Amino acid sequence: MNKKQILPLIVVGSLSAAGAAAEQPDTQKKEDSEEMPQMVVEGTRLDDIAGKEVKSADLAEALAKKSASVSMVRRSGIANDIILRGQKKDNINILIDGGKIYGACPNRMDPPTSHILTNNIESVEITEGPYDVENFGTLSGAVKITTKEPEEGMHGEVSLNVGSWNYLKGAATLSGGTDRVRAMASISRETSDQYEDGEGNDFAQQIENYDPATKSRYQDRYRDLDAYEKSTFMGKLYVDVMENQELKLSYTANRSDDVLYPSSPMDAIYDDSDIFDAEYIISGLGDWSQELSIHYYNSKVDHPMSNRYRLSSGPGSMNEKTHHLETHMQGAKIKNSWDLADGTAMTLGLDFSRRNWDGAFEGKGMASMVDGFVSIDDVDTDNTAIFIEAEKNFGSFDLKLGARYDDTSIEPAGDQPSNDYTAFSAYAFGTYGLWDGMKLFGGIGRSARVPDARELYIRMPMMGGMLIGNPDLDQVTNTEIDLGLELNAGSLYLKPKLFYSWLGDFIVYNDSKMMRRFDNVDSTIYGFSLDGSYSFTDQLYLDFGLAWQRGEKDEAQPGQTDKDLPEIPPLKGNVSLNWEYMDDSLARAEVVASDSWTHYDADNGEQALDSWVILNLKVEHALTKHIDVVLGIDNVFDETYAVSNTYKDLTLLESGSQEVILMNEPGRYFYLNAAYKF
Repeated sequence: MNKKQILPLIVVGSLSAAGAAAEQPDTQKKEDSEEMPQMVVEGTRLDDIAGKEVKSADLAEALAKKSASVSMVRRSGIANDIILRGQKKDNINILIDGGKIYGACPNRMDPPTSHILTNNIESVEITEGPYDVENFGTLSGAVKITTKEPEEGMHGEVSLNVGSWNYLKGAATLSGGTDRVRAMASISRETSDQYEDGEGNDFAQQIENYDPATKSRYQDRYRDLDAYEKSTFMGKLYVDVMENQELKLSYTANRSDDVLYPSSPMDAIYDDSDIFDAEYIISGLGDWSQELSIHYYNSKVDHPMSNRYRLSSGPGSMNEKTHHLETHMQGAKIKNSWDLADGTAMTLGLDFSRRNWDGAFEGKGMASMVDGFVSIDDVDTDNTAIFIEAEKNFGSFDLKLGARYDDTSIEPAGDQPSNDYTAFSAYAFGTYGLWDGMKLFGGIGRSARVPDARELYIRMPMMGGMLIGNPDLDQVTNTEIDLGLELNAGSLYLKPKLFYSWLGDFIVYNDSKMMRRFDNVDSTIYGFSLDGSYSFTDQLYLDFGLAWQRGEKDEAQPGQTDKDLPEIPPLKGNVSLNWEYMDDSLARAEVVASDSWTHYDADNGEQALDSWVILNLKVEHALTKHIDVVLGIDNVFDETYAVSNTYKDLTLLESGSQEVILMNEPGRYFYLNAAYKF
């Protein structure tokens, strides 16, 4: 097998380094035989190693392992969230085959990344910065997920994965068809016990160690519940209607049951999502239309979370309280691409979407006082936009320009005020080839995103209906500069990058307020990253990545003194030594490390976190042409550590001294996975 090849691409934005950010296998819900064949990198595509670059049912963990610029927010054994360059939630845009899905939970138990599994993913492109005008709300980055497509002929895969804490997953995929009609179906089911941290504490014990008196600890009969059960289905049908016309249809279903969230006072009774996607593509219509596409998507999420398993629900769950929320997202995009006479590539499009969010409480016994209380009152966010992009090559210099105009209205069903926003976004991004194997790249851009329904309108049942949201919020704007260098010098590949971001009216949580707890605060985020690889021989090479960022508010929030922005991870790095000892077989030793948290938003619940270093070992072996086996150990030295802080924007458990619970990562994990392909 040849060493990992580095192939040049011209891509706008700063994208995650696949080979440079070495893989750290999942430590709770292992999916190490699942594939994400390649990650897309700005200016570079790194070929996958034995088709096993990412192995995790949880996409958030997979991305955090692959890129030093991505960090994870740990909520459970599955369905975790991501931070990209110090940005999260709606500040980064998550797209699945160009469509969108939003979680229904205001406490981020079901972020968009939780509704797609990596075994169904073909590639992931991470755009860092405001360099995406095709999609509504790309403030500081976008994660664009492309799922697998059906192929001609007949192909399939069956896999079985087992690991520590009784992790068990079975999955199967079948794909086939003719050159005119192709179809694919993929199913999976997985379960896992609660993982244990490096000190041997499972979810229930972590809560008890944090505060033995808390009513949010698990009832004795529920202390040993599974961490989650999860089943998925994805089906696709592609039809070549005519020689130059193609119809693509897809449907994805996710069914997650009894997902435990130990650092929160509630768990998800279930989390169900459905994603429907349709696209019609017509090519070669003439000089003014090389390709015309019409894309429609429709996604829904149903999410009830409850204290059913906690002491607070009382004996027999007689005082059970449930917060039941739903969200529905619909969108359509019409896009036309053509080339001008001078070779300029043009794209013009219209973008439409509606996001609905609705939620209310249900209560029994003493909790019946909250029954029927509406938390988010059937809020519609309607967006209409027009966008245009142009790309031109001037010899050694490539230039790409983009612009977008948005008109957005947000309308709640109740008595709270509606909000209207307009925004103009634009960027310029260029790449200049200094000489063969070296190029400079950089860009400047401006983008915006509107507040979501939670930030504007959410109410909680205490004190007769306390308004936590702030209906007077302005939209957030990001003005950013990015600079970088890419060096491809034979055995050595390096990509250093710098960025500086001015965030106008950035939305942050204010724990010092009783009501209207979201503020607009002008802020800045700046930092650097370094991705790279070095090949000693065709079979032996290093991957490495490093990222650092700092975030500051221009002024402290009302009633506070701390000017540190929340959720800005410290210096993070990883390095892996890879040995391809035979065709389609790989041995890897990997070190992942993070500095301690010394800059954090203490006024809003964050705390000092220790630095950490872990070692992971893995062997991927091709037994035959059709059978692959993966054997590994994560966190070899059974370290106890935490990757995500305790920002009170999320509802997390607090002790009597108001110290927020800190959730530890999994300890030492053994796994063995096997896959048969044909």
